[in-house]
Amino acid sequence: MDALIHHVSVEELFSRAAEQLRLTWLAGRLGGGRRLTSDTIQKPSLALIGHLNFVHPNRVQVLGCAEMDYLRKLDPEALQKAVDNLYSTELAAVVVANDERVPEALVEAAERTETPLFTSPEQSPFLMQVLSHLITQALAPSTIMHGVFLEVLGLGVLITGDPSVGKSELALELITRGHRLIADDALEVYAVSPETVEGRCPTLLQDFMEVRGLGVLNIRRLFGETAVKPKKNVKLIIHLTPAEQWHTIDRLDMKAESRDILGVMVPEVRIPVAVGRNLAVLVEVAVRNHILRLRGFNSAEEFAERQRAMMMDPNFGVD
Repeated sequence: MDALIHHVSVEELFSRAAEQLRLTWLAGRLGGGRRLTSDTIQKPSLALIGHLNFVHPNRVQVLGCAEMDYLRKLDPEALQKAVDNLYSTELAAVVVANDERVPEALVEAAERTETPLFTSPEQSPFLMQVLSHLITQALAPSTIMHGVFLEVLGLGVLITGDPSVGKSELALELITRGHRLIADDALEVYAVSPETVEGRCPTLLQDFMEVRGLGVLNIRRLFGETAVKPKKNVKLIIHLTPAEQWHTIDRLDMKAESRDILGVMVPEVRIPVAVGRNLAVLVEVAVRNHILRLRGFNSAEEFAERQRAMMMDPNFGVD
């Protein structure tokens, strides 16, 4: 499974963060196309360093009270030198926090170097936290997976299987039972942390599902706002298996299976498909059983333990 390489421009970052951080674009608008590349995500600091002596190229630089106090104490010549040093490394953008007064030298340098300069009334630690999260989300390694992704009993469940095995029909029945559609056919999966993959619906496919014989359906219009959701962490994969492969199924389910998605192991359950089986009920029970396992309860192990205890009973098998 190949990971897709992502980048995010400063302009895109501004559009995502402007409302939450109350950002104002003060200068350097010509540099809005500057990109934060996927290489940046490999750095622990995520390029948000709040000190002038740790300036790196292609990063977002946050200037808080300490940095601005330092600049204000400099004479004009020293201030110009400090500002020139700051902009000498091709920064992606500069954000001045706490509604600090921005020196004219900083504004002029931003325009001259075409480096976006933002201001915000928020404190620098909060700015760094939010921007770090947004950049992580934007630059997370991703891939495209095929299947139907739903929220079942609050859990992100990806239903996979061969073409025509009945994934969309199963998903439609689950939606009628109160569960929520996230994506049909194609799912964008992002590794948002070392232990978490997030499934997002492509913009083009949001709200829509294709069902053979019915065509393309708008699930939001058919079932209401609560029937759809834009994204969810992928916590369980349910693979629909044709009946002829039943001989490979572990009937006691003593061996847990999982699938590697972008380096994250996601639990997988295989459900045999045959005429007359209520797959929607089976999926719901599989999800409930998985939730129990997460809480430390394993039905198969409990049964095996009870069997071992009975076999060790000296009266076992005696009439």
